[in-house]
Amino acid sequence: MRYKLTFVVGLALGYVVGTRAGRERYEQMKKSARDFAQSPAVRNAAESAAQTGRQVAGKAAHLVGDTVGDRLPSAVTDRVHAMRERGRANGKVDEDDWGTSNT
Repeated sequence: MRYKLTFVVGLALGYVVGTRAGRERYEQMKKSARDFAQSPAVRNAAESAAQTGRQVAGKAAHLVGDTVGDRLPSAVTDRVHAMRERGRANGKVDEDDWGTSNT
């Protein structure tokens, strides 16, 4: 309940500040946010975080698959094993087990 209240208060405060600041200030904040998001340091940090997330997700998928694989329906385990083997057979270095690119 506390988080909902905090969200509503923040939303109301943002609305009041936004309406008082006007369109010019909104455009200025929008440009600042865009410049920040497009800076090389932020882009590198985001890509690094995404790559780390993909690696952790891949390790977790293998661990979960090995741990609970015998408890899952055979259709699911067959699909997971087929995806693993397809990736190994193709020698795909820049794709993870989910078929997404690491770049």
